[in-house]
Parts: sequence; C-alpha cells; structure tokens
Amino acid sequence: MDQALPLIFMGLMGVAMLAYVVLDGFDLGVGLLLPLVDDADKDRMIASIGPFWDANETWLVLGAGILLVAFPHAHGVVLTALYLPVAFMLIGLILRGVAFDFRVKAHADHKALWNRAFVAGSALAAFAQGFMLGKYILGFAGGLWPFLFATLIGLCLMAGYALLGATWLLMKTGPALKQRAAGWARRALWGTALGLAAVSVATPLVSERIFDKWFAMPEFILLLQVPLATAVLLLVADRRLKRLCQQDLPRPWEPFACAVGLFVLAAIGLAYSLYPYLVVDRLTAWQAAAAPESLKFILVGVVITLPAIIAYTVYVYRVFWGEAGELRYE
Repeated sequence: MDQALPLIFMGLMGVAMLAYVVLDGFDLGVGLLLPLVDDADKDRMIASIGPFWDANETWLVLGAGILLVAFPHAHGVVLTALYLPVAFMLIGLILRGVAFDFRVKAHADHKALWNRAFVAGSALAAFAQGFMLGKYILGFAGGLWPFLFATLIGLCLMAGYALLGATWLLMKTGPALKQRAAGWARRALWGTALGLAAVSVATPLVSERIFDKWFAMPEFILLLQVPLATAVLLLVADRRLKRLCQQDLPRPWEPFACAVGLFVLAAIGLAYSLYPYLVVDRLTAWQAAAAPESLKFILVGVVITLPAIIAYTVYVYRVFWGEAGELRYE
C-alpha cells in the first residue's frame, strides 16, 4: 500500500490538472476572444461563463495543493524553476477575477477599461500556463532555444484555450454569434495542432528514456493509436466547424467534444512519457513523495474533498446548462 500511495496521488494530481485545463480553459478562451465583438456580444459571452468560471479554478487549487503536500520535493524543484511564470499566472487570474465584477459595476466610461483588463488577465494566465508547460517538458533547461520553445507552447496553449472557448460559445449563444465562433474555432484549431505537434516532437527528443518508451516495439504499434486518434479528431472538428460557418445548427456539441478529446489525448501521451517521473529524469513519484504516514492522512482529506468538488461541478453544469441568458450580477 505504501508503494502505491505516490502513484495514487500522482494520478489524482494529473486528473485535477486536466480538469482545470479543460474547464478553466474554455472560460479563459472566451476572455481571449472578447476583443472580437461589440459590447452587447461581450455581455453575452461573459454570461456564458458566468456561473462556471470561479468554480473551475477549484481544480487548479486541488492540483497545486496535491503537489505541495504530497510531493514537497517536486514542489520545491518546480516552483523554484517556474517562480516568475507562476507569479504572472496568478496576476492574470487575479486581474481577470477583479475585472469580471468591475466591468458591470463601474461607470459606463470605465467599462471598456475593465473589458481590456479581463482580456489581459485571460491572456496572461493562458500564456503563462503554456510557457510553464514548455519549460517543464524540457526539464527546465536554460538557454535561448528552450525559452523560444516555451514561448511557442505558451502561444499554442492560448490557441487551444481559444478553441475551447469558441466551441463552448457554439453551445451557449445565438445564431449570429455562433457562426462567428465557428470561424474563430477553425482558426484556433490549427494553432492547437501546432502545439500538439511541437510537444510530440520535443518530448522524446529531450530524453533517451522517453524516446525508447515511444519507439520500442511492440509499444510503438499500440501507442500509434494516440497520434492517429488526434489526427482524426482534428479532421472531424475542422469539417464540422466548416459546416457551422455556413449554416446554423441547434447547440452543436461535437466541436467542443473534439476539443476536449484533443486535450485528453495530449494528457495521456504526456503522462505515458513522464511516468514514473514528476520532474523529467530527475525525481520519480516515490523520490518526491512525502512520508507514507503523511500521504495516508492527506488521502482521507482528498476522499472527502474530491467527491464534493465533483458533485458541485456536476450540479452547476446541470443547473446552468442550455443557452446563456441575459448577463446579471445580482
């Protein structure tokens, strides 16, 4: 049991971070798309994420909390290497949260300022998360090329979040905005594809161990299903979005499902590459884990907390499902 505890927490942390990327990804994406519409549509877009965005960040708190308490050694390495981008991400999330409330409560002549703050907070948080992912994949290597790679992944994650946000709007808004969102999603789709390709190429090249895991036989044949499934989802999403650009369909959910599928497949590939390491070829889950007694105590808290988070998330999405109504802050 003691040997299994680090793997349990590693899995829980991975699930929490994936849930955060998908759920907070679409509302960050909506924030990135805000400058493309007029004030009336801005309110509609904000209304589509209003009941969800605050709760979505709970998954980030859970994932970061597990890293801190269950893997303190890895937490020290990761936060030391990513101190500045983490700080920028938090600034972006705070700015977005403040702007969300102030944009409607401020005087009319200040509303545009808070709209820009909402966009800036969304962009800063999204880019910082992608930059951190790029640095993490390369094992926190320094130098110009690792910096440029992390920057590319930051930009591509912004595209990925824009894809999630645009496909979310397809399900939550009316015909006029829906067709525009389909066009945004189609353009963001290929920026997302670029990021997936960059990560797929860089990950096996950064480590001989990872290269061998992916390209040794017969594992290569089995793992080939991941890139093939990714390619299929990209093509299906592109065809569906092309059709939605030309005609209105009632609450199309397929593009959003494809976008979520792309992130899930990317997470599966990355998890397979990294396992059992939390820091590439430096710290395994067992080396980074807290004492077994501490992990058992923490597991009790997780067993209580995680079902509550899942239940609340399901309840909120069930209650507020359907096309978004008028924006209200009462």
